[in-house]
Order: sequence, then C-alpha cells, then structure tokens
Amino acid sequence: MRHVPVLLDEVLAHLAPRPGGRYVDATINGGGHTRALLDASAPDGRVLGIDRDPDILAALRARLADAIDAGRLEIANASFAALGDVLAAHEVAAVDGVLFDLGVSSFHLDASGRGFSFLRDEPLDMRFDPTDSERETAADILASRDAAELTAIFRTYGEERFASRIARTVVARRRVAPLRSTGELLAAVEQSLPPHARWRASRDAARIFQALRIAANDELEAVAAALPQAVAALVPGGRLVVISFHSLEDRLVKHFFRDQQHAGRLRILTKRPLQPGAEEVAANPRAASAKLRAAEKIEPRMNTDDHG
Repeated sequence: MRHVPVLLDEVLAHLAPRPGGRYVDATINGGGHTRALLDASAPDGRVLGIDRDPDILAALRARLADAIDAGRLEIANASFAALGDVLAAHEVAAVDGVLFDLGVSSFHLDASGRGFSFLRDEPLDMRFDPTDSERETAADILASRDAAELTAIFRTYGEERFASRIARTVVARRRVAPLRSTGELLAAVEQSLPPHARWRASRDAARIFQALRIAANDELEAVAAALPQAVAALVPGGRLVVISFHSLEDRLVKHFFRDQQHAGRLRILTKRPLQPGAEEVAANPRAASAKLRAAEKIEPRMNTDDHG
C-alpha cells in the first residue's frame, strides 16, 4: 500500500533537515516522511525510525532497504513512549529533529484486519502491536469495564454525546454474548441512538471506535510521556514537529509547547497549527483533520551571577 505523507512540505520546512543531520521519525509508518528526510539530509544525514507495529516495519524494511543497507536508516520496533530508551539502545546521544505523526494509519484502517474501522467486519483487536499479549484488545475492554467506565472512555476519548446510552447497550448485549467483532459493536451503537439520530450512526460509531483505539493503546499517555523525552534529546536549535488528527492530541501538544516556551526550553514556530490546503485534502481526504505544530529548542541560558 502506498503511503501518502501528510503535510510533507510543512514538515520539511519546519524540521529543516540538512546534510549530516540526525533525525528521529517517531512514527515511521509507511516511511514517506522518512524518505523525504533522508533525501533532504543527503548524502550523510541519518534517521532513526520507530513504530509499534511489527507488520508495518516488515514491509518498511523492504521498501527502504537501500537506506538501511547504506547505514543511513535504523529501525526500532518500540513505542515512542520509550523514546529515551530507544535512543540509548541505538547509541544516539542527541538529534537535530524529531517528528511525530500521531494517530492511526491508513494501513491500520484498510489492511490490518484488527478492527480499526467499522467499514469491514473484523475482530475487535485495535492494538498497534498485536504481539503485545500484556495489552488488552478493544474486545477485552468492552467485556471487562462496567457501564460507568465505558461511558468515561467513550466521552473522554471520543467526545461522544450518547456515551452513556451506548455503554449501557454494550453491557446489556454482552450479557447475551460478548462483543467480538466490528459489526457487533456497530450494531450496539446503532441500537443505542434515539430514532432521530440513527441516520448519522456512522459519525457516532467513528467516535466510539476512536475512543476504544485510544484506550487500547494508551495513546494520549504515550504522547505525554514522549514529548519531554524528545525535547531532552534535541540539540540547541533542534526542531520538534508534531502532526495530530483530533482535538485531544492537538490540545495536549499545544499546552506542552506553551509550557515549555514559558519555561525557556522551546520557542514555538507555529503561532497557529498548520493545516492541509484544499489540494492536499482533495488528493488525500484523510489529511483533512491534520494539524501541525512545531517548536525549536532554545540554547540554555548561563547563570551570570555578577558580584562585582
């Protein structure tokens, strides 16, 4: 599957890759951003690409074999929540830029078979790393949480107005049989909605699926853990670029950048988030909700105690 990198020109403009630079693509996915970083930092720039999904990385190793063989690209199967440990394992002390392209990928929605989309009837897994036996699947969450807990997940992570109704329906339906497939969850959502709202059930379902995916992968917690590690890894003048796809992510990044700027660690480069233009959205409709924020690490100030 061809990977279409979102906001590619804006990413390159704000990361400003240069020959000899060292960069981290913390969400390498299909490698579109990484390929552009490698090209822009040629002949000797290097990239460390990170992804939680072993299936994505297996395909990527073939797609970017030339860069791997040349020693310009290293790949790590890990969560970016452990960014500092990944950098240490690859003996990377400091980097010139870090990119996060958050959220779910087209591969997950279209080809993973793990239930990220209700457009196909698939098992409700939703884990980015299906080999991680310690992490609950979406089906596990639906089976083990009470109505109040499910309501909180649907309302907090999905911003779903019928969260309580849907949670109660899930609990009632699982007394008969556990919800194990996307079709069963979609039916529960449709059943929960008042008659006047059922014509737009797909919108509510999208929010419920988003909420379960975020919960299954601890996505917001991972972002909150990774951002300070990214700042710590940057050289002075290094750049941090984050692309988010929903308000919860964007709000987290916005507040982090603001707090880091107030603390004198970062200088915000994007007063407002950058969004795709009409031409990019027409070519890649999934880019429509993308927002890019960028910041630059500030040279630490020296203590200048003047005692005469």
